[in-house]
Formats: sequence, structure tokens, C-alpha cells
Amino acid sequence: MIKLGICNELFEGWDFADVCRTVKSLGYDGLEIAPFTLAPLITDVSPAQRRTLRAQVEDAGLETIGLHWLLAKTEGFYLTTRDTSVRQRTADYFIALAQATHDLGGTLMVLGSPKQRDLLPGVSYDEACDLALDVFQRAMPAIGNLGVDLCLEPLAPNDTNFLNTCDQANAMIARVNHPHFKLHMDVKAQSAEPSTTVPELIARHARVAGHFHAQDVNLRGPGMGAVDFGPIMKALVASGYDRWVSVEVFDYTPGAEETARQSIACLRGALNAATCS
Repeated sequence: MIKLGICNELFEGWDFADVCRTVKSLGYDGLEIAPFTLAPLITDVSPAQRRTLRAQVEDAGLETIGLHWLLAKTEGFYLTTRDTSVRQRTADYFIALAQATHDLGGTLMVLGSPKQRDLLPGVSYDEACDLALDVFQRAMPAIGNLGVDLCLEPLAPNDTNFLNTCDQANAMIARVNHPHFKLHMDVKAQSAEPSTTVPELIARHARVAGHFHAQDVNLRGPGMGAVDFGPIMKALVASGYDRWVSVEVFDYTPGAEETARQSIACLRGALNAATCS
């Protein structure tokens, strides 16, 4: 059954326990966490702090979904560099993020991080695929042993020039060939794919996807722009997708609570219509 969650960076500057209580009161089931909202590096969050954060999520009646924006606001990590030491450091950090995900009670991580995967000067797309594959092969055994899914997010060309489509991401997933390495789908990103629609992409890919992000192409929440979420939720239900749908927004100007309120009303309405049709 599809469950609805929301990403915590929307509530910038809020006390974490207050975020949890508010998210639950608005009707969400889960909270997805951006590591930079906790500390500059996930390794700066102590085991005791992780236990406290997990307790605050669970005391509010929520589940921790996992982590996203994995490399945002960090330095020294890169997916497609020729520098072997940087690739090893990146793989090690993915493992540290997976340990934190496990400690917080989550089960997945979303790898977008466009600026840490852009093609570097002189590196072709095919070479970048080989370099990224090396990072994933170094990291995935330990990530999988923690019971965490690493979900690879194709992103629009205006965000990055590496891995822009579901087909490209799936080609990488096939090469890595690990059961905990999965596709992540995102309304904004998939809206940029040429000659197709988000519902069509969902019909082709969502059944095996590990996670799904919902937002409007105007960077606000579902129901706050022109995107019709009725066909999107209908396609998700029809595909057999039965995991999380998380609200992820980038334009916070309507305010955190109002954005969260309008977003869940839109998704809940569309989901109810899809399951009753």
C-alpha cells in the first residue's frame, strides 16, 4: 500500500521534534531527512543523537523513510572523477550514510546530488558510467548488508549532464546488479524526459522503483501548480507500486505548514480516486 511522507528540509529552522509532531498532525505517515539539516556531515551525528532523533520520529507516530540530498552542502565527494581516492571516499561516505539511515530507522537513500556527478572536463559519458560503477560496486555490499536501498535518481538536463532518464539510470542499475540498488522516480525530473509523460514512465518503470518524489514542476508542492496528480497517482496504483510517495519541494515561499497541508490534500485525494476507480 502506498504511504505518504514529506521531506524535512521544508521545515528549515524548526525544532526536529516539532517537525515530527506537525507532519503527523497533517496526516503524513513518514519523514524523509536531508542529512545537512542534522549536521555538516552525517558522521558528525553521534549514536546518541541518532537514537534521540529516531525516538522523536517514532514518538510522533511516524516512520523514518530514509535520507535524500545525500551529498548536498558537502565537499570532497564525487561520483564520476578519475581520482580513485575521491571515489573511495565517496563510497565510504555512502556507507556511513547507510549506517545512519539504519540507525534512524529508515530503509532507503535517494542519490540525486547533481553537482557531484556532472561530467568533468575530458571525461566522456561512457567513462563517467564506468567511474560511477566503481563507486557503487565499492559501496553496495555494505549498504545492502544494512538492509538499505540506494535509489538512483535520473535528473533533468538543467540539473546535471549525467544520468538524465529512467532508461539511463536503469542501464546503470543493471550493471551494478545488486538487489538493494534501485530506481528513484521524481515528478519534476521525469517531466523533463522527451517524447513521453510521467504516467507513461510510471507504467514502464514504477513497479520495480524503490522510491517516488512528488512535487510540481514550478518547484512547489503537489496541487500548487499545473501538474495533474490524478493520472500520476492512478498510474502508480495501476503499476503495482506499493512504497513511499514523498513530498519534496524547492520553493518554500507559501510556508512549510501550508505547503505540507495543500500537498497531502492533493495526494490523498488523487490516491483515493485512483484506488476507488
